[in-house]
Amino acid sequence: MVVIRLARGGSKKRPFYNLVAADSRNRRDGRFVERVGFYNPVGGEGSETLRIALDRVKYWTDNGAQLSPSVARLVKEYSAKVSAAA
Repeated sequence: MVVIRLARGGSKKRPFYNLVAADSRNRRDGRFVERVGFYNPVGGEGSETLRIALDRVKYWTDNGAQLSPSVARLVKEYSAKVSAAA
């Protein structure tokens, strides 16, 4: 089963997460099928902290992918921000 989840990157005390579509049997930071965005929780002022390709997330969910709880929260937050800006 494909799951869209956060894969941790960055260095110690400076996390950076990629939103990836991956097989659920693979490790958290292991092999993935597609990168659909990123989340930088410690991004400073003026830097982009969240970007998600909503069309690709929709494609994967339409084809049976599950969202992890944290990714579902981020997608909801990002889609509200995008719709408010448009």
